[in-house]
Amino acid sequence: MKLVYVFDAYCGWSHAFSGTLEEVVARHPDLPVEVVSGGLFTGQRRVPIREFGFIKGANAQITERTGARFGDAFDALLADGSFVMDSEAAARGLIALRQAAPERAAELAVAMQRAFFHDGLSLSDAKTYRTIADAFGLDSDAVVGTFKTSAADADFALAARLGVSSYPTLIAMRGNDAFVLARGHAAAEQIEQRLATLG
Repeated sequence: MKLVYVFDAYCGWSHAFSGTLEEVVARHPDLPVEVVSGGLFTGQRRVPIREFGFIKGANAQITERTGARFGDAFDALLADGSFVMDSEAAARGLIALRQAAPERAAELAVAMQRAFFHDGLSLSDAKTYRTIADAFGLDSDAVVGTFKTSAADADFALAARLGVSSYPTLIAMRGNDAFVLARGHAAAEQIEQRLATLG
């Protein structure tokens, strides 16, 4: 059995799920975790962040319901309003980090979200991935090279094939059978109970 975590690095609810994901991974060190990017902000949704007027209110709700925090640098980005979230670029960043350390994909996904939602860094900027790679002791030149040359299509296609249309979604895979453990926010204990029913 393995876990498949489908998230979008620019999704506030995915950011809120980071603590749960870290806890589940810590409790099951022998359970492989595959991380897949969804395409929340692609095509016509690639517009300045001010166009999504709901984000500030949604983030307040996320903090209230989950305790997840948003950093001052991110709040400044939101207040400025000109930043463009591009899920395709973020997916390429995940691919680059994942390729460098596949067994640490969950940690790296959390680090990407921290870079944006705490530090206000762009997930379209190669420097962000160099910073994350250096922090994890990875080959930052290789990570940046992969970021610049990879394509997000396979990740988006896999998310669609798994039937995922909202983020985050955590799935347990046993062979070709998929069991949804969480869609949106869930506590680690809830996921433990669902995992237990799968044996």
